Amino acid sequence: MLIHKTTLRVRYADTDQMHYAYNGKYFEYFEVGRTEMMREEGLTYRTIEESGYQMPVYEAFLQFKNPAFYDELLEVETRVEKLPQAKVHIDHTIRSKDRDIIIAEGYIELAFIKSETKKITRAPEFFTQALKKYFQEK
Repeated sequence: MLIHKTTLRVRYADTDQMHYAYNGKYFEYFEVGRTEMMREEGLTYRTIEESGYQMPVYEAFLQFKNPAFYDELLEVETRVEKLPQAKVHIDHTIRSKDRDIIIAEGYIELAFIKSETKKITRAPEFFTQALKKYFQEK
């Protein structure tokens, strides 16, 4: 299993009139975690797109547990629990580092498509090879 953690701070612009982090920002926080995890594995979106692939969101789920507040330090844990095939399932947990509680949990499923045809395809070999080390039999 691949587990990656990213820290970010709730900006003032992320909050609503109730002083909570606005609900629409949580998928952005997921994206920050996902992008940084992939970057660490050499899988930037630039690299993926230059290789002829794109990764649109296929499915998304988010469950709110507790509000996050302005200036709060959050940890976004991003997990890939199995090698991708035509889609990659990525779980996320957002925790408050300040209060040591879970803020939100959810997942994103991204499909692999060929840039030219926009048709779903198997995950490119370079993508699965980059993640394979996390799924080797012990």
